[in-house]
Amino acid sequence: MFPDFVAVRVQDPRVQNEGSWNSYVDYKIFLHTNSRAFTAKTSCVRRRYSEFVWLRKMMQKNAGLAPVPELPGKSFFFFNNDNFLESRRKGLQLFLQKVLHTTVCLSDSQLHLFLQTQLPIGHIQDCVQGLTPYTVTDAILTYASSNRGFAQAQEEESVTEHSLTFFYESMERYERLEFQTKVCVSQRGQRLLSCDLQL
Repeated sequence: MFPDFVAVRVQDPRVQNEGSWNSYVDYKIFLHTNSRAFTAKTSCVRRRYSEFVWLRKMMQKNAGLAPVPELPGKSFFFFNNDNFLESRRKGLQLFLQKVLHTTVCLSDSQLHLFLQTQLPIGHIQDCVQGLTPYTVTDAILTYASSNRGFAQAQEEESVTEHSLTFFYESMERYERLEFQTKVCVSQRGQRLLSCDLQL
């Protein structure tokens, strides 16, 4: 039996809205694990620095007196500086590596939604507080399905697509979420379900 492992990589910094007043850099976060602490065993999302800042603040609030690892320092004017972006990338990766080896952080649902879904911060908060029609596990499994598809399902499988649209009321506004479901029936008679979450 293999021991539990959690591997996380922060890579591919990209400047979004380049040239405008609201430009920012986001990073790809790739997670691979066999740990039972995680709902999905692989995930890939993009997050910006301000979202990392929010995550650390919320984890520290939930952790009480237990220290949460520090983030690399904030800066405003170095988006086009490759050395700065690489330094920040390394700092964010080190932050996540430490967080994922901190028990009190690893049990935080906000961390799991941050790493394994592309939900915005407001939706993460709503989900954790039970204000959405889907649970934390539902959100992660939905994103995992849409992110990886069916990983090269056999060509002989027939696919039927259905659309499921629902609405939920958040504390401040109505948000529309659309799920694209795919039902696959393999030659072995197995019934598989995938949902694509579109925000």
